[in-house]
Amino acid sequence: MRIQTYLNFKGECEEAFRLYQRVLGGKILDISHFRGSPMEGHFSPEWGDKVMHTSLDVGGQIIHGSDPPPDHFHGAHGFAVCLDFDNEAEAERVYNGLSEGGQIQMPLGETFWAKRYAMFVDRFGTPWMINVPKPM
Repeated sequence: MRIQTYLNFKGECEEAFRLYQRVLGGKILDISHFRGSPMEGHFSPEWGDKVMHTSLDVGGQIIHGSDPPPDHFHGAHGFAVCLDFDNEAEAERVYNGLSEGGQIQMPLGETFWAKRYAMFVDRFGTPWMINVPKPM
C-alpha cells in the first residue's frame, strides 16, 4: 500500500504544481486538462484549460492534484502536507520557496521536538508543515 496526497485547487493547479516541481525538485509526470477530455462537455468552456488531473513525483513519492469545478471546490481543511528533512538548510530553502506569498502560521524556528519547524498555507491555499526533527 502507498499513501498519496491529492490536492484540489480553485483553478491554479498547474501554476501550483510548477512551483512545487521547482521547489521540491520533483518531476511532473502528466497534466490532463478538461478540454479534449470526456469531461469537457460537463463544465463551462472557460474551465477547459484547468487541470483535470496531474501527478508530481518527488523522489518516488507522488502528489496528485486537480482543479475541481467551482461548485465542487471547498478549500483545504483539516490536514497539512508535512515535509520532514534531515538537512536544516534544505528545509529553509523549501520553506522560503513554498511560503512566499502565503500565510505564515508558525515561522520556521526551533521547538522542543525539532531543530526547525514551521506551519503555513501557501499562496494557493495548501497547508504545509516543515519539520527537521531533533534526535530523541
